[in-house]
This record gives sequence, C-alpha cells and structure tokens, in this order.
Amino acid sequence: MEYVSRVPRLPLDALIDDLYYLDGSPPYARLMLPPMPAALLIVNLGPPFRIRAGLDIVTAEYADGCVITMPTRALEFGYPPRTRSVGVHVKPWGLAPFLPMPAAELCDRPVTIEQVWGRRAVAELRDRLATADGPDEMLTLLEEELMRRLSETAGLGLVRRTSSVIAATGGAVAIGDLSEAAGISSTHLAQRFKELVGVTPKRLARTQRFAAAVFAINPAGPIDWSYLAARAGYFDQAHFGHEFRAFTGLTPTRYVEIRRRFLREHPGHVMDGWPLPAD
Repeated sequence: MEYVSRVPRLPLDALIDDLYYLDGSPPYARLMLPPMPAALLIVNLGPPFRIRAGLDIVTAEYADGCVITMPTRALEFGYPPRTRSVGVHVKPWGLAPFLPMPAAELCDRPVTIEQVWGRRAVAELRDRLATADGPDEMLTLLEEELMRRLSETAGLGLVRRTSSVIAATGGAVAIGDLSEAAGISSTHLAQRFKELVGVTPKRLARTQRFAAAVFAINPAGPIDWSYLAARAGYFDQAHFGHEFRAFTGLTPTRYVEIRRRFLREHPGHVMDGWPLPAD
C-alpha cells in the first residue's frame, strides 16, 4: 500500500496535521478506529467504502468521500479490495472553517463530502485529482482547494488556545481553570467548543487522556497496566479499563492482542498504529 503524507503550508498548518495520499489493498476488509482527538476529511477516488459509527448505527456507503468531526465512539471502516483516496488529518478544531454548519451537527454522524461542499464542486475536485500527475500534485490540488475554502471563524482562536492546553496536559486539566483563564464562563466555552469541535472541552480532555494512554502502549513488549493508567491520570486501573471499553468496546488486554495480530500479520504496514482489524 502506498502512503504519501506532508504538512500543509501556512495558515493551514494551524488547522491540519497533514495531507495524505493512500492507494492499494488495505490490510483487512474492515478496520476499527478508536476515537481520537482529531477530525478527518477524505476525498474518495476509488470504489465506495463503508462506515459504521457505533454498533447502534447502520453502516452507510460513501462514494465521493466523507467528513468526520472528532468522534466520541469507535468507527468501523469497510474497504473494497483496493482503495484510493486523498485526505486530511485535521486538528480537533480544524474543520470548522470549512463547514457550512456547526460541528456539533456532525458529531458521530459522518457525512459525504458532497453534503458539505456540494455535488458539482466535489465532482470537479475529484476529476482534477483523478487526472493529476502523481501523489504530490494531488496533495497540492487538495491544499489549494482548502486554501480557497478557508473562511474566518468566530471563536476559533479561543478554541485553539484552549485545545492546545488540553493537549499539552494530556487531558489532565480542570475545565474550570481553562474558562477562568480565558475570562469567560464554562457554559460559553462549552458552546464554542460544540460549535467548532463538535464536543465540549471536557469530552476533548477525556479523549486526549485516552489517546495519550493508548500511544504509550508498546504492544511488542510487556505492559505495566497500573503504571500506564496512573501516568495517564486515571484514578486506578479499574477506571482505565472502564474508559477503554467505553471508547473501543474492548478491554485493554484484548486491544493489545489485536494490535499484536496486526504487527504479526502485517509488520511495518503504513496503517499500523491506530486502526485495528475488525474481522
């Protein structure tokens, strides 16, 4: 599988972690993505893929691509035998300048990219991407489209600064302290976050803490769960286990078993690190 990634230029780098190109056969027909403090935009250039946003949600098909604000539950991606797309890994607040609606309306409700940017505009973008001369030119075209659509967004600076503090502390920060430092009420801060991120700052902090704990796991070696839970700021190992099941539907030990399966069956794969086999 070919994967090409690059950081966008100013000012997109304040909103986006990276632009990427993906082409090839996925390691598994279905992959589960645990929630993360990030959003996602995909322009699909291959056969449709499918997404299920939680066990209680019907699987939906996405032919043109999708937009996903920061999720609060695991997502299941179903891939065709060969997939091809360009996309954007977005910071929690980063989709807001490109959305015509509040981010809260899309929370745990992935939508097609046509629903966000319109059918004609997306068809033209996909045509340009499909005829581009390689991944680098495709990423440049996507970057130019994002620059063209970038808009001023009220409250974005506040949400970005507050989110950065949450990230820097691994989610271990009192939300009341954040609103006090910003000189606004907790209610106003929560409203801004729901408009621009899709969730409250408390939920973002919870997801940041979970992500920090997961990225601290080395599935190739022994794991001291008590130490890991304490380091991530959980009350105890039981609290950590409860949060892990809430985010993934898995126990921590089962998660590691599945990660080890991925490493064993597809060593060095470009997708290793966050997605898990769902088959």
